[in-house]
Amino acid sequence: MQDKLQTVSRALWPHHDGSALYVANQKPKLLEKVKLRIRVHPDFGKVKNIQVRFSESGEAFPGPAAKLIQKKDGWHWYETSIVMHNQYMNYRWLLEFQDGSSYWLNSRGLSTLEQPDIEDFRINTFASAPAWAKSAVMYQIFPDRFARSKHADKQELPDWAIPKAWGDEVIGSGPGTSEQFFGGDLYGIIEHLDHLKDLGVTLIYLTPVFPGRSNHRYDASTFDKVDPLLGGDKALIELVKAAHKKGFKIIGDLTSNHSGNTHEWFQAAYKKPGAKESEFYYFSKKNKDYDAWFGVRSLPKFNWNSKELRKRFITGKNSIVAKWLKKPYNMDGWRIDVANMTGRIREEDMYLEIQKLFHDTITSINPKAIVLGEYTGDAAYQMQGEGWHGAMTYYNFTKPVWRWFYNTDVKDTAGFLGIGRTKIDGNELVKQHLDFAAGFPWHVRLHNMNPLDTHDIPRFKTFTIPGAQKVAAGMQFTFPGMPVVFAGDEFGLDGTIGENSRTPIPWNNERPNDRSMLEHYKAFAKIRKENPALHDGSMRFVYVSAEVVAYVRENKNQIVLVVASRGKDENASIPAKAIKGISKAKNLYGGAKLKVIDKQVMLPNEPMSINIWALPTTDYDGSDVVVLVS
Repeated sequence: MQDKLQTVSRALWPHHDGSALYVANQKPKLLEKVKLRIRVHPDFGKVKNIQVRFSESGEAFPGPAAKLIQKKDGWHWYETSIVMHNQYMNYRWLLEFQDGSSYWLNSRGLSTLEQPDIEDFRINTFASAPAWAKSAVMYQIFPDRFARSKHADKQELPDWAIPKAWGDEVIGSGPGTSEQFFGGDLYGIIEHLDHLKDLGVTLIYLTPVFPGRSNHRYDASTFDKVDPLLGGDKALIELVKAAHKKGFKIIGDLTSNHSGNTHEWFQAAYKKPGAKESEFYYFSKKNKDYDAWFGVRSLPKFNWNSKELRKRFITGKNSIVAKWLKKPYNMDGWRIDVANMTGRIREEDMYLEIQKLFHDTITSINPKAIVLGEYTGDAAYQMQGEGWHGAMTYYNFTKPVWRWFYNTDVKDTAGFLGIGRTKIDGNELVKQHLDFAAGFPWHVRLHNMNPLDTHDIPRFKTFTIPGAQKVAAGMQFTFPGMPVVFAGDEFGLDGTIGENSRTPIPWNNERPNDRSMLEHYKAFAKIRKENPALHDGSMRFVYVSAEVVAYVRENKNQIVLVVASRGKDENASIPAKAIKGISKAKNLYGGAKLKVIDKQVMLPNEPMSINIWALPTTDYDGSDVVVLVS
């Protein structure tokens, strides 16, 4: 018997992904019945039986047979239900066809063989991210490098700072890397909020604003005040107020794994074993030695066994977490630095406990606030939404996209992609994306951060094929999750390593830039804003080859079709019957017309191109679709 995964168009494969189109109740409660739906096209086979295998209290059970509830637009929709017996549940589908074939469908896709539970779809009772977040466009600002106001000229520099002019070259490694000081401040951000508004940004993410002995400020000396070099508390109050007035949300950055060794808590206990703050860190040898982040002595690691530390940092009425979310600061949430290592050392693992404390405190103060956890490795199976609403991770989006567009003529001297292969094709891109997105419940997947680059890694443009940034940005704005624009991406900036990608923004052309990227980012942000299917819609890959990746985002009201091309693939096509409303597709970006030949939609595949269509549209005459009969 032939495997239908080889003979039937991918666009006609059975599909389920945990989105609202398939799981109407996105916030189930304990013991509540949850209806699950799956779509099957008759071209894949005549159905004999469909049912769900689900977990209950650690045991697996087959659910009742799914019933055919609807035939619409050529698809057959089946429905069954499970009961939320536990806070965490997992399930997968069994599909049996009259021709004797059978398939399992889990979060990684279809298989003829039974699959491990860890690859099941995941659903839980923890969905609590604020409604505004699923449509957010995030912009990351490294304050020292974004904009310098006239206020900065009045600041007296500390002894550690090496002053730099705005157009100076950025040191990427070695002496001076953390000490070079360009003087960007919070008032400078206020002066450029109109740029962000015009760009389509809705959420501003600031890397740390607390004082330290570095330009990155991840070595905080206190969490109780804003660095005077940035304008102090007053500047933050004014920035948040101005941002809110223009419709932005704004979040900060907290280091929950460590402080700086100049931090007031650390200084109170260093070489002082009797100090209360001794329990805040992992001291030894009469407080002369201590554990630090990867052994970096300036970054001593917090000991979350301390109840007093928990109170001062998270749970107390006047805790650090609480203070900046309340008046007069009114920030809208936190990104938690090194979240994956927080509370973990040797035999101790308080990771889940601590992230729940963060979540509960933040959401109790402001239910509309968001909390995101940095996880530089595979985040999925350790991030289920009970703590962090989403992950800042590179594995399910950033790295697969880098590898698809990687320029083999440029050596990855930064080592961002790690050991192993750097170049992959489109089939492998999709597999890698699904592999690393599979373990997230849908509500977490929608709130993961999708950057092309950040302040910690090289610029995407520098290591990829010329022209790739535009295509990758289009994917970034149309994949599930929050697109993250690192300040300077919209100017086409370069950076060979994380530190020298922290480039001062060339507001006055102080350094080489590509301002043509501005219009692309504006267009993608507008498309994301105006098309709700890109906020919460399902994700279905309909055509995948080495050079072309096509997918649809779909909710009950709209479908968005995206075709991203790295190179030529003249075989790229899908059956017209696979997507409803294809005859009324309206091109939103790219300008290509869809050609239908013998009921096959011929997909555009010009090298380094991306096209986006919305369908169906009630006010559109179908002029972007050309129907031909051979």
